[in-house]
Amino acid sequence: MLLGVAGLVPGDWKSIDGAVLDNVAEHGFKTVQIRVSDPLSLKDPDVARLKSMFAGRGFKMPQTVGNYGGRLIAEDETERKEEIKFVKRMVNLTARLGSPNTYLRPGSLNPKGGWMPHPRNHSPEVWDRLVDSTKQICRVAENEGIMIAVEGGTVCPVSSPQKMKDLIDAVGSKNLGLNMDPVNFIDSLDTAYDTTSLINEFYELIPDRILGAHAKDFTVIEGLLTHFEESIIDDPKSMLDNEALLLGLQKVNPHAHVLVEHLPDDKIPLAAAGIRRVADRVGVEWD
Repeated sequence: MLLGVAGLVPGDWKSIDGAVLDNVAEHGFKTVQIRVSDPLSLKDPDVARLKSMFAGRGFKMPQTVGNYGGRLIAEDETERKEEIKFVKRMVNLTARLGSPNTYLRPGSLNPKGGWMPHPRNHSPEVWDRLVDSTKQICRVAENEGIMIAVEGGTVCPVSSPQKMKDLIDAVGSKNLGLNMDPVNFIDSLDTAYDTTSLINEFYELIPDRILGAHAKDFTVIEGLLTHFEESIIDDPKSMLDNEALLLGLQKVNPHAHVLVEHLPDDKIPLAAAGIRRVADRVGVEWD
């Protein structure tokens, strides 16, 4: 498997230079996610420069992620069409870069962002709009030979392993897969205290569609109301069964990417050390 990072870049693709990639390499990573604010802003020389810099350090081209919000499920059709167009352009750019997949954010009706809760995010009409948007994007992905990596979570329409399978089945495209991020699916104390079952449910339901994972961890904050917070991977208080995560990935997709994410730069080495300890314990080797 490929260990990389979704971080260490101060901004989007324009910030990626030799110094940034050397810093990524010094932390022991083999790639860094390419974040894009405007897919039309990358001209042919920009694409060539990025590919050359990655190749020069023996890095594989990574997952790309577009800086778009939650409007793939927007009620306003003009907004939804603009968001679909953006992701289609991300697919085109991903093909030009020679990257294997681009990230798809299902979205939210909450105006504060695509990973914010809303009372109607789980409604049938929102689901139908997501399926339609994803179908349109996947038609471009099929033409370009690019995989679409959907990431779900309890606050969004793709709120469980079963809903992820339902989306893949409803869209019906061989180019649609999952970007595993189990922390996003912690919806209750029962789930928090048994993350092994959550993780294994993904591997049982869609073993052939798992493209990679975002690596992070979480802990339960003690109090009267249920509250979870992200934490350092393999910290004594952290609760995600990362051993089950890596063992499952090794079985279903030994070439999957694992990207450490959601941490300030000074915490990334701790998370990287944590995921490496987990890998060592279960006998998983990095590419």
